[in-house]
Amino acid sequence: MDGVPCLHVSQCQTQQFRKHLQSRGALDLSFCLQKDCDGTVLLPILPSCLSQLDLQSLQNRVASNSICEIVWSQAPQQSKRERTSGNKLVKILQEVLESHGERWKEDLSGDIPHSCQRHGDLVLLGDNCFSLPVWRKIGQELWSAVAKGLGAKRLAKMSRISRDGFRSPVVTMLLGEHSWVTHTDNGIRYEFDVTRSMFSAGNITEKLRIAAFDCRGETVVDLYAGIGYFTLPYLVHAGASHVHACEWNPDAVEALQKNLEGNRVSDRCTVHQGDNRQLPLCDLADRVNLGLIPSSEDGWPVACRLLKKTNGGILHIHQNVTSPLRDTALIPATNEAAQRASGKKTDREVWQDWADDTAGRIASLLKDITGAPWITNIQHIECVKSYAPHVHHVVLDLECRPL
Repeated sequence: MDGVPCLHVSQCQTQQFRKHLQSRGALDLSFCLQKDCDGTVLLPILPSCLSQLDLQSLQNRVASNSICEIVWSQAPQQSKRERTSGNKLVKILQEVLESHGERWKEDLSGDIPHSCQRHGDLVLLGDNCFSLPVWRKIGQELWSAVAKGLGAKRLAKMSRISRDGFRSPVVTMLLGEHSWVTHTDNGIRYEFDVTRSMFSAGNITEKLRIAAFDCRGETVVDLYAGIGYFTLPYLVHAGASHVHACEWNPDAVEALQKNLEGNRVSDRCTVHQGDNRQLPLCDLADRVNLGLIPSSEDGWPVACRLLKKTNGGILHIHQNVTSPLRDTALIPATNEAAQRASGKKTDREVWQDWADDTAGRIASLLKDITGAPWITNIQHIECVKSYAPHVHHVVLDLECRPL
């Protein structure tokens, strides 16, 4: 699970950003804001409002020279209101336990869900709840009680990510007759089966960025299409003439085809099921999307073959980039804002080093494939989200042109 989306801001501008988010109904009041020791604050955002959040205009309107980025918090503290709601679930569970001759014990408080994913009337629980033996004594009645406490009609639980090569979720339906759900982002409708496909809410900022591209007249290849996370924004909003969507997971392909039809763009998309390294296409793409993390490196040779040989195109290369941890003992004593700026510069320098190295390697690949020299130009480096301190999901927009 991605955690809770938050706006990362400097502490001195917290109130301005908080008031603006609250006025737009985007502040998630179910969680508390989080203060960090480096002088920054995380303001929780409602996932449903992420698609309408323009960071650049928000920053310009509130504080043009301040920190303003989306990060994902894995352990947010619930607000008093949400804790009251949690007390409702506890009360219901206490009654169920008592009806089965069991008493509520303090250790059970840590074994109930404190965060979850909601997809319509279905709630997806994490793997860190209801693990104690006492719950098994209650049987199916437990899940009806949990659904009532959480305001859901269907329940499912994720245990881990499968090692089947598809990164399929290992999800068990606990309550409900079917596992298909619908999720809407930026006017795009995604349907998928929670037991067979994952939905990464953390990619919303990149989907919004793609939606702002002007791809009219372009042919795009999406090498890791999944259920259409990026394929659909290229078609629905960016206006691509045609997208070739490549995906080897048959469950994801089923959802992708349903989503293409549901968003009425199936006539402008060709789905290629199978390993993209065996893709029988070349010399046709104006841009290639390589949206696989932690690394899309296996797809680089394929992407290079796909670019138009006469005038090239753009590669959008995804990667998890890790920055080395700084030795704070070697940093002179400065104020918190200066330390924060120093740390951010270190991250960005590492992203730039990775981008420079990638640009060189792509140029070599293109020369090997075509037999002629190419120029690669770094257009942009985008930080999508942070997984942990100094571990960032970044995207390199790399322009590739033949000499």
